[in-house]
Amino acid sequence: MFFILGKLFWALVAPGNLLLLLSVLGAVRLWTSRRRRGFRLAAVPLALLLVIALLPVGQWLVMPLEGRFPTSPSLPARIDGIIVLGGAVEPAISRAHGQVALNGAAERLTSSLLLARSYPNARLLLTGGEAAILPRGESEADVMRAFFVEQGVDPARLLVEDRSRDTFENAVFSRDLVAPVPEDVWVLVTSAWHMPRAVGCFRRLRWEVIPFPVDYRAEAAPRPNFLLSEHLELVDVATKEWIGLVAYRLLGHTDELFPGP
Repeated sequence: MFFILGKLFWALVAPGNLLLLLSVLGAVRLWTSRRRRGFRLAAVPLALLLVIALLPVGQWLVMPLEGRFPTSPSLPARIDGIIVLGGAVEPAISRAHGQVALNGAAERLTSSLLLARSYPNARLLLTGGEAAILPRGESEADVMRAFFVEQGVDPARLLVEDRSRDTFENAVFSRDLVAPVPEDVWVLVTSAWHMPRAVGCFRRLRWEVIPFPVDYRAEAAPRPNFLLSEHLELVDVATKEWIGLVAYRLLGHTDELFPGP
């Protein structure tokens, strides 16, 4: 139920969707007799879209998330496993064209591949089901498995968790699959902006992992430019992550509002 409500809630409050809905509502009111109120409803979201288009708002929002954990952390000589969170593949497109389709978070897979080659005895735990209200039987983990097999990774090293629909379920079902003990050393690979929430979920289950953040989106010194689509996409990503941190804390999926090292 929480999964479905979360999906519906985000469909309404995602910055791009919300600004569009307010603009449409303002236009409807302009069409009717309430012109002043309609003008305000239309002008405010349009002004916010202009601000997002001109200023690196998304980068400003994402920088605290990405800076929470160290980049390229020092790893021990022995690693038992590498946990690769979903979010880097497009299952529907992969199935339609018969080849692995990656998206903007592809570093989750490419960086994990480099780690797998550096630690040939480590297992790879690929976690990601189908995060859709109406599933079609296309899990992210299966596509990720195809990617690693194509890159020459021994299939015997791959563990597939294909039931999870969100980050907390990633952690729960992964733990159930491998039953880790305190002596095991596991590295968690996900986007830097997603790492605080992901680490919080694993800690909630008393599974201490080594965060290995990848897929950075923020520059060292963000500069203004006029790119609405690119800026709005990052604002959506950052806003969803901040809301997710609050929601996960309220639901008890994490022990901290903003997990850190």
